[in-house]
This record gives sequence, structure tokens and C-alpha cells, in this order.
Amino acid sequence: MDGPRRIAAILLAAGRSERFGPDDKLLAVLQGRPLMAHAAAMLAGIEFGALIAICAAGGETPDIARAEGFAVVHPSQPSAGMAHSIATAIQAASQLPEINAALICLADMPFVSGDHIRRIIDAHDRDTFPVVASSDGKAAMPPALFGREHFAQLQDLRGDAGAKALLQSAHLIYADPATLVDIDRIEDLGG
Repeated sequence: MDGPRRIAAILLAAGRSERFGPDDKLLAVLQGRPLMAHAAAMLAGIEFGALIAICAAGGETPDIARAEGFAVVHPSQPSAGMAHSIATAIQAASQLPEINAALICLADMPFVSGDHIRRIIDAHDRDTFPVVASSDGKAAMPPALFGREHFAQLQDLRGDAGAKALLQSAHLIYADPATLVDIDRIEDLGG
């Protein structure tokens, strides 16, 4: 087990949000602040070795990430999907020799708690549990933690499926399904 100071927290915030409509969903207001700010602030509250946000160039999302202390990286191929965003983030994390693992989180998951993240970190072990993921009791999903030994595989990902194949062998940490909700449509914001 490595503590958070040996982990890069990666916030994926470069998606196209096609199901949400024409507006940038990460800027939609939820409980008085932009959707993305929830995940960014939660991660910034844990003493990670590095905070890396993958944001599309332009717009306000890079500013939100920087305000919480994230280094912002722009994907070279924004339309290449989540796998390209993950590969871009892992490339940045792999340049940091003190980093032994990467925690991948989605900026549109505002209800994930710091306690859940700490449970993922505590479960991670290079030999027995090199991949630890969240579960709602049905499927493995982000947030997910990958040991450095998986960085090469993560950098080779293609398409929009993200790291689902690597999650098949993950040790799962259960969380209430309501906390693992990702916001895909305007209706998901509630009333």
C-alpha cells in the first residue's frame, strides 16, 4: 500500500458531453457551484503527490481545475475519446518518478466522497491488489486506482471504453450507487 503522496490523482474533464446537450455539463450548476468543482475540490482535499486534470482547451474547466491546484493537460486529440484522455494523463503521471500509482476519477461524478477514495487507496497493494476500482454492486467503475506497472497498458488504450478491460481483474470497493452516479443528462442534475 502506498499513501496518497505516491499517487497522482487524475481528473478526466475533456469529454464531449453529447448526451447533455449543447452546454458544457461540467459548468452546469449543482448545489451552488459548477459540476466539475465538486470532484476537483474533493480530490484537492487529499494530499496526493500530484493533481492532474485533463481538460479540453479553452472554456472555463481548466480554470476550475487550476483553482484547486491541478496541473492542466490538454489532450492532443480531443475527439479520440476517454481512452486518449487516460493515456494523456498517464503519460504526464509517468514523468513523475515519485508516483507509484494513478487514481482515475471522472469530473462528472460529483458525489464521490473523500472517504471512499481513502478506502480505495488503503486497499491498493502492488502485489495483491494492483488495480482497485469502485463498485455499485453491479459493475467495476471509476474512481479506480492503477499501480505504475499498469501505466504502459493505460497509455496504449484506444476508443471511448476507457480502462474497462483492466477493471475486469480489479479488487472492488463498494459504494452506495447514489454516490457513484455520473451526470450525463440535464435531468441527472435534479430539480
